[in-house]
This record gives sequence, structure tokens and C-alpha cells, in this order.
Amino acid sequence: EANAAFFGRPGVSRGQEKSAYPQARVAALVECGTHAVFAAEAGPLAVHETELAQRLFSSLMPGMLLLADRGFRGFDLWRAAATTGADLLWRVKNDAVLPVRTLLEDGSYLSEIVAARDKNHRADPIRVRVIEYTLGHDGSGTVYRLITTILGPKAASATSLAALYAQRWEIESTLDEIKTHQGGPRLVLRSQHPRGVEQEIFAFLLVHHALRDLMHQAARQSDQDPDRISFTRTLRIIRRHVTDQAAFSPLPNDAGPGHGPA
Repeated sequence: EANAAFFGRPGVSRGQEKSAYPQARVAALVECGTHAVFAAEAGPLAVHETELAQRLFSSLMPGMLLLADRGFRGFDLWRAAATTGADLLWRVKNDAVLPVRTLLEDGSYLSEIVAARDKNHRADPIRVRVIEYTLGHDGSGTVYRLITTILGPKAASATSLAALYAQRWEIESTLDEIKTHQGGPRLVLRSQHPRGVEQEIFAFLLVHHALRDLMHQAARQSDQDPDRISFTRTLRIIRRHVTDQAAFSPLPNDAGPGHGPA
């Protein structure tokens, strides 16, 4: 009951009005090349993912390129992320108003975005570069519209950015590794209280990070791409080497040093 009151239960389309289990919402930053989760925030379902995402921006810095899909839209969110110094490459909806200000030699163009509250006066615009392309051979495929803080084609061509955006799906593979393979099918967290649930969530993320760090080290030693190393095989190897002692519950907080497993 404590978890249901704190996290909330999602609605369902059939039968009962609410699902059988409470659900937590998690937003994360994942490094595409290694699948390492390097920042995460958890909260109740009532907290929108964009709010959780904004709490992650303190982990961004110059030299990074942040990819995001259409769910992470909004003028204020874009400005907050860009203020960190990281470059951005986000997909926007096809009906977004992006006037052509300057057409560039690679087919992309410079435009501007404004807040919804400023759409009539456009007094506080942010300059962006727009890249549009279609995936499909007959011209009837999916149309993608990307906006980026990288304004010059010499810094990154439209073709290279379009190809790079496909790497955003690496986070979906990462979530599958954590929820399906590491956690097991139909994963249900066992804690009966919100703080314990949050602790479990971050424990899963930390274990995944340790696995991915091990894979990264192995990839460097063998001069391979980390994507070429199997996560499921790594997970099976680690599980075979973990002793039963790792399943012991931690001792109470007042237990002094040397009174149990660390």
C-alpha cells in the first residue's frame, strides 16, 4: 500500500481501472558506445519524464552530444540542456513550426525555436539547425526532423548527424539488458516501501554499470568494439562466479565494522 500511495498505479485498458502493481518512472543518460548508464533519476508515475530528465542535466558537459526523441521536446527543456555546454541532437514532431532562415550547402537549414508563450512575438528565439530526411526506398517511409545546436555543416554534416541519430536506440537495448536479461522476465521489485524500491532500482543500475565496465575493459584489451561483446554471455559468466554469500541481507545500520560481509 505504501508503494501504491507513493508511486501510483498505471491505468489499464481492460478489466480493472488500475494495474495490479505500482510502477516507478525512471529517466537515464546512457553512453551509446558502451551502454553504460552514467546518470539516472527515479520517481512516481505522476512525475513526467521531462521533469526527471531535467534533473539529469547536471551530468552533461561540453564535449558530449545528447540524443533525445520526440518525447523530450520543449523550448525550456532545450535551453536548460544547451546551457550545460553539451551539444544537442533531438528529434521533433513533423508539424513543428521551423521557418527556414538560411539554407545550408548540405541540405540542412538554420531556423529558430521559441516558447509556446512567445509564438506570436518571437521575442526570445533560439537558433537551431534543422535536418530532415526520410527512411525508405520509395519515398513513402518515415520522415525524421532533427534539430541540433551544431550549426555548421563543417562541424558535422547532415548525413553524419542523421546516421548518428540512429544510435539513440542504444538506450532501448540498454533497458532490455537491465529489465529482461539482468532482472529476468516479468521483473517485480520485492521491497514493500518506496525508499527500498528506489534502492533496488539503483542497485540494478549499479550492477549493470559494473557489468558494462567489465565488458569495456575486455573490449579495450582485445581491441574490439564493446558492442561486439555479448551482454548475456557476460551476465552468465558473472552469475557462475557469484557465491551464495552475496544473497545475504545486509546487517542493521548500527552493526559496527567487521560484523558481517561488506
